[in-house]
Amino acid sequence: MIQDLTFWEKAVKFHGHECPGLAIGVRAVEGAMAKMGITFSRDEEIVCVTENDACGVDAIQVLTGCSLGKGNLIYRGTGKQAFTFFNRKTGEGLRIVLKPFREEMDKNKRQEYLLHAGLEEIFTFKKPHFSLPEKARLFATLVCESCGEGVPEPKVRIQDGKKVCLDCFQDYGRGF
Repeated sequence: MIQDLTFWEKAVKFHGHECPGLAIGVRAVEGAMAKMGITFSRDEEIVCVTENDACGVDAIQVLTGCSLGKGNLIYRGTGKQAFTFFNRKTGEGLRIVLKPFREEMDKNKRQEYLLHAGLEEIFTFKKPHFSLPEKARLFATLVCESCGEGVPEPKVRIQDGKKVCLDCFQDYGRGF
């Protein structure tokens, strides 16, 4: 059962409405806090790698302080309801994966189940299968020689001898 109703209220206020997806994120944070002892991340001491871009990620952001802008919320687009938390100070990591639901439920029943079931009933807790990502870095900004927009150095491609951004780059994959 959700341990801290203020977590839910804070997440709902940030997200804009109640939904089962938000409940997944709130409970994942609760699991990470319970199993790893993490608290709100003021800088990059806590990192979350989210494998989805769904509602639960809003709960991750507002409750843990992990954000794209700080570089400690990393999107890894597998589409899975999976969140991997790392503690930079201890090196500890924990992968939290939503278990499949055993029965069909309407939206309201699913949300109530997610908010009130035990964490072990909702999630599988595993060792991460990838390493702690490096800290966010700053890169030189180059100007795309096609559109004239600034682009960070690692996102530049060479095409016809010119430095171009990913939007202007025409990939040559030949279907592979």
